[in-house]
Amino acid sequence: MPEDETRPTPAGDENPAPGEVPPPSDEETRIADAAASALARARAAAADKGLRPGMKPRKRRRPIGHAPVLSGSSRDGRDPSLLGDQLDRLLLDRGWKVDVAVGSVMGRWPEIVGPDIAGHVTPQTFVDGVLTVQADSTAWATQMRLLASSLLARIDEEIGAGAVSELRVVGPSAPSWSRGARRSPDSRGPRDTYG
Repeated sequence: MPEDETRPTPAGDENPAPGEVPPPSDEETRIADAAASALARARAAAADKGLRPGMKPRKRRRPIGHAPVLSGSSRDGRDPSLLGDQLDRLLLDRGWKVDVAVGSVMGRWPEIVGPDIAGHVTPQTFVDGVLTVQADSTAWATQMRLLASSLLARIDEEIGAGAVSELRVVGPSAPSWSRGARRSPDSRGPRDTYG
C-alpha cells in the first residue's frame, strides 16, 4: 500500500489532522460549564466583599464575644513548638545562656582540650566570666598558664566570644588541717607537736 493513502477509520474513532483541534465531547463541555459558573460565583462573592483581582486578602477579624478560631494551618502563639526552641527562649529570658554554654564546656572538657590535658587538668568553677581549672601538679599548672591564651581562643570557638574572659589556673591543693566545728584558732593541728 502506498504511503500517501490513508486507511478508513471506524466510526467514533476519528483522528484529527495534525494541527487541528478535535471538537469537545459532551462530558468535557459540561465540566467546562460547571467550572465557568463556579468561577463566576467566586468573582461575584469577591466583588461583594470589595476585593479586586491582585489584592492581598485581608485577615479576618473575630468579633468580640465570639468563640476563638482554631489555628488551622497558619502558625500563631497557640501552636505547639519544638522543645529546643522553648529551651532556647527560656535560657535567653532567664539570662542563663552563658552559664549553660560554659557548663557544656565543662561537660565536654576532654573533647575541647584533648585527652592529655584533660587527664591532668579539670575545670572547677565558673563565676563572673572566670573559669577556674585545677591541675594535678605544679608542672601542669605552669603549663596551663602558658597555654591560657590558646585555650581561651579554643573555648571562644566552641561557645562564642566573650563568654569566658579569664582562665584562672590553680595547682594541687595541700591537705587542710582545719577540721570540725570546734577547733582552736591558735592550734596548728597535728603539726604543733613537730618540734
